[in-house]
Amino acid sequence: MASMGMELAAKSDLSTGNDIFTSYVMQTGSVKMVFTAPYHNTDKSPEETSPFPGFNAKTAGEFFIKHGFAARAIGWNVEDVEATFNTMVQNGGIPVLHPVLVKDFKGEKGSCMMAEVSLYGDAVVRLIDARNYTGGFLPNYEDVVAPGTKLGKYGIDRIDHIVGNVHNLQQTLAYLKNMTGFHEFAEFTAEDVGTVDSGLNSCVLANNSEMILLPVNEPTFGTRRKSQIQTYLEQNEGEGVQHVAMFTADIFGTLELMRQATAWGGFEFMPNQDHGYYERVKGRIGEGAFTEEQYAMAEKMGVLIDKDDQGILLQIFTKPIGDRPTIFFEIIQRVGCMTGAVQKPGCGGFGKGNFKDLFKSIEDYENDLKIN
Repeated sequence: MASMGMELAAKSDLSTGNDIFTSYVMQTGSVKMVFTAPYHNTDKSPEETSPFPGFNAKTAGEFFIKHGFAARAIGWNVEDVEATFNTMVQNGGIPVLHPVLVKDFKGEKGSCMMAEVSLYGDAVVRLIDARNYTGGFLPNYEDVVAPGTKLGKYGIDRIDHIVGNVHNLQQTLAYLKNMTGFHEFAEFTAEDVGTVDSGLNSCVLANNSEMILLPVNEPTFGTRRKSQIQTYLEQNEGEGVQHVAMFTADIFGTLELMRQATAWGGFEFMPNQDHGYYERVKGRIGEGAFTEEQYAMAEKMGVLIDKDDQGILLQIFTKPIGDRPTIFFEIIQRVGCMTGAVQKPGCGGFGKGNFKDLFKSIEDYENDLKIN
């Protein structure tokens, strides 16, 4: 993750008194990603030094065996964990971890409340209220940098959206909308985003402020080859997080640094589109949106460009980050839709105009892996 400009912010491992799992917090801007792996394969219960009371080493090991490199939890800050958890469960949410108070075992930095509810597949929503904790992350993590330190040397500032792949879109949407109160933000069908060979149906859910965006995809059938969403579901052995979109205010500057890091183990990106794609984009976006130099830079770096009725979207996707063709990242910049210094969430859409070109490159990548 260092090749995305993320820096180590906190840790929990043997050196901090945690003998059940090792866990490292990487941060850029407001994004905090936690990478955790068990030390052993037993049902040993977490001790008071553990940051996650619900963690089970044996279950974690089974998760890795089943899914490979994958996202287990999406964290949401809430003001009242117990009330939020109860409301979600009363509206059909499946409880995973009932509300629990996590205390700093050294008694120095306070405590937080935590609970978990099933999202889809083996992924969960982790509800957190850490307002009574003064450390940089959560109780029983050791801060590597001082709390409040601004991290993010490559310009990635926040998570824009998190996409899930599921078997049944309407069933999942009903579950999520009832549980969370989220509303439908955007919708795409196979005709919108498919290629000759594969496609998907997709819907984006959003909370009231529309700062939490959860697109959900399902595969379509009856084409010459399996939908890439179906390939994900098979390779992941079930539903799960397909990709995480990372927002930057300067996608070209971010990518320049990320591509420099590729040589020492950074991300690989999906293949660039041909020159004809960018000629088509100019006609779709319209005159004056970008300079010729900006179009040339987008073509050189492989950045895709799209628009909606309010703004413009620039995006690029990495190849899968594990050894299975499953989870990957998106780097995204949104242009326009400004109210003073505030940008409307989802400005520029979600790349509907790019999906066919993107799907073709993913299909070519899967063909290279001999997945069909």
